[in-house]
Formats: sequence, C-alpha cells, structure tokens
Amino acid sequence: MENWLTLEYLSTYYKGKKVFVTGHTGFKGAWITAVLHLLGARIKGYALEPEYENGLFRRMQAEKITETIIADIRDRQRLQKEVGSFRPDYIFHLAAQPLVRRSYEIPAETFDINVTGTANLLEAIRPLPDPCSIVVITTDKVYENKEQDLLYRESDVLGGHDPYSASKAAAELVVSSFRNSFFHPCKWEAHRKAIASARAGNVIGGGDWSRDRIIPDVVRSLMDDQVIEVRNPLAVRPWQHVLEPICGYLLLGARLQQDPAAFSKAYNFGPHPDDHLSVQELVTAAISTWGSGQWEAHIDPGAPHEAGLLKLDIARAREELSWNPKLNAAEAIRWTMQWYRPEAGRQAAYSFEQIKTYLSR
Repeated sequence: MENWLTLEYLSTYYKGKKVFVTGHTGFKGAWITAVLHLLGARIKGYALEPEYENGLFRRMQAEKITETIIADIRDRQRLQKEVGSFRPDYIFHLAAQPLVRRSYEIPAETFDINVTGTANLLEAIRPLPDPCSIVVITTDKVYENKEQDLLYRESDVLGGHDPYSASKAAAELVVSSFRNSFFHPCKWEAHRKAIASARAGNVIGGGDWSRDRIIPDVVRSLMDDQVIEVRNPLAVRPWQHVLEPICGYLLLGARLQQDPAAFSKAYNFGPHPDDHLSVQELVTAAISTWGSGQWEAHIDPGAPHEAGLLKLDIARAREELSWNPKLNAAEAIRWTMQWYRPEAGRQAAYSFEQIKTYLSR
C-alpha cells in the first residue's frame, strides 16, 4: 500500500489553504493545529479557553501560529460570523465534551455541546459560496456496544449507554441528516460542500491532562510517586497514538477535496485488528517505558457504566483512503510516555519532532 501520509503529499492539499478548526485548544485540536502548521495551512481556531496550562496548546504557544477565537460552539451567531468571514477550504470539527465520566455529571450539557454544537457548525456552512470539505470527529463509542469480541464497522447500528456515547451517536445522525437534506453528494455542483465523519479509537499522546483518562491519570501518579489506581484493568480498547487519527482526518479531508461524492461517509480510525490492548496491558507498558511505578486495581461496583470490550474495523479506511496505522500499540505508548519526560520548554519542539518522524515513516 502506497504511503500517502507524508509531509510532502499532505502539503499539496493544505499549504496556503484556509482551515477552520473547532476545539483547537483541546488535546486533539492542538495536535491537528500543529500538523496543519507544518503543512503550511492558514488556520483559524474556534474554541473555549484551554482547560490545562501544561497542555500542548499552551506549550507550543499556538496563538502565534493560528488565529484564535475564544467562543462557545453553542453560540450560533458568533460561529456563523467567524465561519462566514473566514470562508474556509476545510473544516475539522473537534469541539466537544469528550469524557464519558463527566457526561454522567453534566448529561444535558453534554448533549447540548455535542449535538447542538454539531448542528450549529453545519448550519454555519450552508451560506458559504465556495467549496468546502468538512470532517466531523465523533468517537469509536458511537456503536451499540454488544460487549462481544467483534470489530465494529461503519454500517453497524449506532447507540450509546452513557450520555457521552449517545450524544456522539446523535451527532452522527445530525451529520447524516444535514448531508441528505442540504449537502447530498449527488448534488455537489449545486452546494459544493462535502461532509464526512471520523470515528477514532481511544487516543493517547503527549499533552493530554484530562481528568478520568488513563494516560493522564498514569502520568500524574508517576510524577507524584503514587500507586496508579486502575478502574477497569480488563477493559479492552482500540488504543492509538494521537497522530494516527489526526493524520487520518487530514487524509480524509484531502480525499473529500478529490472526490466529494465518493468519500462523504463515515470512517473508522483505529489499530490493526490484532493490536487491541487491555487497560492493564497499557498501564504495564507505560510503567515499563517510564522506568518505575506500580499499579493496583481500584474497582468500584457503584461506578458509572463504562464499556468493557470495544474494537474497531478499519477496513474501509484502509481500502478506500489508503490509510494504515504506522505505530503499533507498544510504539504508541512509548511515544506518549516519552513526551511527558522532556522539560516543559522542550515539549513543543519535541511534539513537532514526533510529527516529522511520524510523517517520514
């Protein structure tokens, strides 16, 4: 399979192009901003203030490489104004309430952000006079999880036990509705908008400090010389380094520009079928890379429900996009843990080094 995930190839689509990124102050949003900067894109970001001062957005001083609008995705008028004045060639929608356990604390707000926010963005692009390719990022958790050892495909039934998963499944329905109602692929010449959704696995990487995510929890415990408490050690997830889906999104955006009708659909991005790890395997590998540390199970029978087994089928992305994972799970964990080791002043430069290394593989 030919390698399309190179700096040279992606630059042919993004260099000098206007790219609107929602949620660019977050973990994945900061990484896609960094990659787009290396590709030579003109970036406009729309998001809330970064939640963590030690995250990648602050570390790389992203406000110097992107026009940053601090605003809420639920502010429809402001969003329409910013999208309309920028007239982007591409849009990557990452703004979200992204945490399962937090969604139990703020269920209605989670639906408002993830569902209404997505509808607001798609409403904002309707008046745009120029061609635009839009990638809406959802999650691997949009599927009705049967807790069976099977790989979920894009054609499988959507669902969601917890408010986060259900809200992201609902966001997929919003994408489908807008695509069918206003941006049908067969009528591209009339509206000139192409919309795809991307469902990524459990993403790990440097710069993530979110509460109730395994890698940030591991790193905080290791830095404080504390025993790592693991909630669901036997749970299996499609772990992948953040650069895998980020570059997949960018490749999908490029494909939408090439052939809007062919690629306006949903795509899974995850590891190879035989490369799904349990939480305890992930934590053990993280400790090994760090060089010290211990973990113990901390199972709370009264804790909110979280999926126990989740795997993705990535055949469509491999066959139609020519996308393929470059890092196995062990490499993804090593790259992630190594990011947290450099001094704070080196983490931005190290992030760009990782991007260049990834795209050169």
